[in-house]
Amino acid sequence: MKHAEPDRIIQLSQALKAAKEIIAKQQQEIIGYQQRLEQEELLPAEELSVNDDDDIVGSSPLILEVMRSVALVAASNSTVLILGETGTGKELIASAIHHASSRKHKAMVKLNCASIPSNLAESELFGHEKGSFTGALDRRIGKFELADNGTLFLDEIAELPLELQGKLLRALQEKEIERLGGQQVIPTDARIIAATNFDLLKAVQEGRFRSDLFYRLNVFPIQLPPLSARKEDIEQLSCHFLRKLAMKSATKPKQLSKTALKMLMAHDWPGNIRELEHVIERSVLLTKTAVIKEIALPDARGSMPAADQGSNIKTIAENERCHILTVLKCCGGKISGPAGAAKILGVPATTLNSKLKKLNISRKHILR
Repeated sequence: MKHAEPDRIIQLSQALKAAKEIIAKQQQEIIGYQQRLEQEELLPAEELSVNDDDDIVGSSPLILEVMRSVALVAASNSTVLILGETGTGKELIASAIHHASSRKHKAMVKLNCASIPSNLAESELFGHEKGSFTGALDRRIGKFELADNGTLFLDEIAELPLELQGKLLRALQEKEIERLGGQQVIPTDARIIAATNFDLLKAVQEGRFRSDLFYRLNVFPIQLPPLSARKEDIEQLSCHFLRKLAMKSATKPKQLSKTALKMLMAHDWPGNIRELEHVIERSVLLTKTAVIKEIALPDARGSMPAADQGSNIKTIAENERCHILTVLKCCGGKISGPAGAAKILGVPATTLNSKLKKLNISRKHILR
């Protein structure tokens, strides 16, 4: 009887240890379930609603301010200069101005000043007469005449040859042109909208752009914000692109998981909205299910990850390691906090630190 009590204590101790192990295992399972639930959780259906047309998408204060400027200037005939990084949607803003103006029933003619050879730029703008130069077999109407009573959009205006800038200035001031090789003065009433991703004032100071033309174009400047400054619009833009892709392929739109959205929010978007659209399209192509759980983000060099191939199949641990590294790089190596990798991955910072040790991930891997 004397040995019964110590035996009972040992049994209780063993039972308590086993119970703790079961509880710990269940806690790990719960964390796993939470992670999977986070990945599978979709954006609410009402958040997937986007316009069917190509109107400006977004509701951030910065884009709303742009749209107020569009509404303000559209009713006038003032010249507009749209400024912004590549991929911010300058042509879309120009179209919005045209379609909100009294000229919307006339043509909006577009000319990319960087895409035409300098020796053909004058002919593109003002047209030419037959025989005015070698190869001019017929009379050609230029962009100014085509845009008469409508809108002429001059994209990448900073690339216009310096020798042609004076002729453009005269056309804007006098509202008349002459075809190349012609003698007839042709009146024109084209509303000018120009756009550039260059610093035109710097180009003026360097002698690459005429100051008088700059001030003639800079009547009503509109500065477009980069996507990195309006990240609250990423969700709406992404859903918009998913709808567009589905309409093109006549299929049901794919949906974004909240984990995928967090990956989009963590990226810097140097290519702005154009980059986002291409990333969404690639992710749709790489995703065989109805839900996009991960985003095919470009690496630091701008290269996109290769599509999965049979010879490059990874283990679950390898995929997990790759995914965690991608998120960490997007967060600049930050683990905890509102913009940290743990928050995006949906796990406690302590759990993420444990995984980093288990998967042999160190700062040198993040900074590669």
